[in-house]
Parts: sequence; C-alpha cells; structure tokens
Amino acid sequence: MPKNAPESPSLIGAEYEVEVGPVAHGGHCVARTEEGRVLFVRHALPGERVVARVTEGDETSRFLRADAVTVLEPSKDRIEAPCPFAGPGRCGGCDWQHAKPGAQRRLKGEVIAEQLHRLAGLTPEEAGWDGTVVPAEGDKLPAGEVPQWRTRVQYAVDPSGRAGLRRHRSHEVEPVDRCLIAAESVSELGVEKREWPGMASVEAIAATGSQDRQVILTPRPGARLPLVELDKPVSVLRVEEKDGGVHRVHGRAFVRERADDRTYRVGNGGFWQVHPKAADTLVRAVMQGLLPRKGDTALDLYCGVGLFAGALADRVGDKGAVLGIESGKRAVEDARHNLQGYDRVRIEQGKVDQVLPRTGITDVDLIVLDPPRAGAGKQVVRHLAALGARRIAYVACDPAALARDLAYFKDSGYKPRTLRAFDLFPMTHHVECVAILEPAGKGS
Repeated sequence: MPKNAPESPSLIGAEYEVEVGPVAHGGHCVARTEEGRVLFVRHALPGERVVARVTEGDETSRFLRADAVTVLEPSKDRIEAPCPFAGPGRCGGCDWQHAKPGAQRRLKGEVIAEQLHRLAGLTPEEAGWDGTVVPAEGDKLPAGEVPQWRTRVQYAVDPSGRAGLRRHRSHEVEPVDRCLIAAESVSELGVEKREWPGMASVEAIAATGSQDRQVILTPRPGARLPLVELDKPVSVLRVEEKDGGVHRVHGRAFVRERADDRTYRVGNGGFWQVHPKAADTLVRAVMQGLLPRKGDTALDLYCGVGLFAGALADRVGDKGAVLGIESGKRAVEDARHNLQGYDRVRIEQGKVDQVLPRTGITDVDLIVLDPPRAGAGKQVVRHLAALGARRIAYVACDPAALARDLAYFKDSGYKPRTLRAFDLFPMTHHVECVAILEPAGKGS
C-alpha cells in the first residue's frame, strides 16, 4: 500500500445477525452476512442464530473475526460456560466452554474430517478412522463439569503484577483467581493469589507421577526476581533476558515425569505432554499401531526427552536399535540420561532434515515422528518414505499439518492404515491424532 494511501474503514464493533454455519479449524464457526461477508465467529455453535460483533477486520479484509455476543436461537448442544472468565472479550485459553463435552468431541471430529478431505483428499474410511474423538481416561464428565487436566499453565502478568491468562489473539491479560482446566496440583501452588511485580509471565508445572513442581519466571526488562513463596514446595527457574535461556534459581532444574512404566527427566521447562494421561495414551496407540518386533531398527524423530524411543527400545530388545533425533540441546541431554541403560539407543542433536541424511541410514523397520505444530514437511516425508519402513507412526497435534503431510506420504507411496483421535485438550479446539502408515502396495 502506498505511504499516503487512506486506510480502509475498520469494521471492529460492527454487529451482524447471522445463521452460524459449520465449525472451522481454530475454535470458531463460519457464518456469512447478508452481503456475503465471511465471519469466523467464536462462542457460537453450528445451527445457532446469533448477533456477531466484529473483533478484527476492515472493509478490504478477506474475512472478519467476530464474537457471538447475543444468542438468539441456541443449539441443543449449548450450555452455560462453567468458567466465569470464559466468553466474548475474556480469557482466550478455552474455545468450547459453552458446548457439551460430547459436542466438543464431535466438533473436533468434524474439523479432522474437513482437513483430511480438503488437504489430503481422504475420506475418514480411506484414512482408517471411525470418525470418533476419544476422551482420555477419567475425562468423560457430565455437562457443566470441567476436567482438571492442564499440568502446565503459563500465566501472563499484567503491569500491576496480577497473574492471569491472555485474551484471544491479544496481549491483554484477563486476571483470574482460578483456571478450571488447571490440574489440581497446579492450582494448589496458588500462583493467582499472589502478586508478581516486574514479571512478564509465570509458568507453573506439576509433574505427573512425582511430586515435582516448578515455576519458570520471565522478568520484564531490567526487573529483579521476587522472593517466591507459594503454597507448596516448588523449584524456581528464570528465563534470561539476554539469551532466552532457562536457568535454575533454586531447587531442581528438572521435573520427573512418568509414562510407560518409566521415569523421564524433563529439564528447564522442556516439552512434555500437558494432559496427565496423554503420554501413556499416545505410547499405547503408537505401539499398538507399529507392533514392534525383537531385532527391529527404528527411528524416533523430534524425539524430545525420549518418550517413544524408550518405548521402542523396550520392545525391539538387545538385538534391535533405535535412533532418536531432536533439535533442543537440553532435551537431547535429558533423552540421553533417560535412556542411558540402553546400549542400542542413540540420540543425535539437530534438525531432522539435516541430521537424518548425515546418518547414512538407507533402510529401517519402524518410524515414529512427532513433529511440531507446523508438521514434518515435504522434504522430510520424502526422505522417510525412501527408507522403506514397514510401518510409520505419525503423532500430530494439528489436523491441518497432519493432512498436509499425509498428502505428501500419499505421493511418496504410503497410505494410512489406521487413524485415531484423542481429546487430550478438553474445552479447547486442540486435538491429538495418531496415524499409522504403511506402504500403499501392502494389503490390509
């Protein structure tokens, strides 16, 4: 746009009465105004008639973002949000507080089906999926009850020092006195009850399978660390302003997590599944899909602290071999520590697309890949397909990335054998999938 070109008139605050259409990826539904403008509407459900107030967009925008501020004709799946901080303009952490639990899972299933169709050209049947999204053990609760599943919560801190959660697509902080989806062991710390002067954020972590608790403080520029006195014993770490590194202030620099009958060390706030049942659920799904045999060779890509590498090592035995690849330096240190009892397990540090070609590996029996939200990408998929694995397990936290990569696998000669979806992030739009792939020429 030229420097002096007039800005398009903003439509923020404009209201439209609309019929709400299907759910879309991202925690909203699609609607159209009478003039044909596309609205992405939060706090609505398919089939409802609502008044939608625009929160982002102008006259030239391809679509507008909006909140349903008045529900004229509610869906039978609508409930009153259990959380007092949910709703238009409030906390952005949950997307579906206003939907019955079963409806949330159906909506997630519809999103997965739509992404598979649009990006991979696959029907649920062709993907080996029965169309269901399965709740984690213990999460099947009546409408109005919220599972306390989030073992890691990042609180933002407002300029007055109050802890809260960010509003949707905003840096503004919604102060809260309790997050309903936070695990009890996180709530017990009492982060919301005290002030955090000079802090930008406070991350609270409560390990699964041990009593380890940790807070990670990110100070504002030039601020000093406060004295941390919480309601339960806790280790304290700090994010350094200069390099963004995480450094121990006092207590352990790691927490001990438990999965697949093994303890895993996770240091400096490193990645671990947030739902307390997630690690076991995903290991079970991956191993049931791969069916490892004694003596197999296997890859664990984007391996983190070694969750799947450890499970594979147990199952392929002393004559098998497992190679894990992970880019994070601290995660690699932890993975090597966690798997030090296995002579036939090797962990390499670096990006998968750079390290894998350097290994000289030309064939492998099994592959697990658990890429970041953006997916593995065409280059990595092509390289993996050329290794001729008997089966590949793809663990995906984003259905769009999964569908894109399944299309690349299809072009490279691999097809889904099964796909399973798990609701490991209740009340949010996020969903975890495990796809098991095999060579396209192989019979079922």
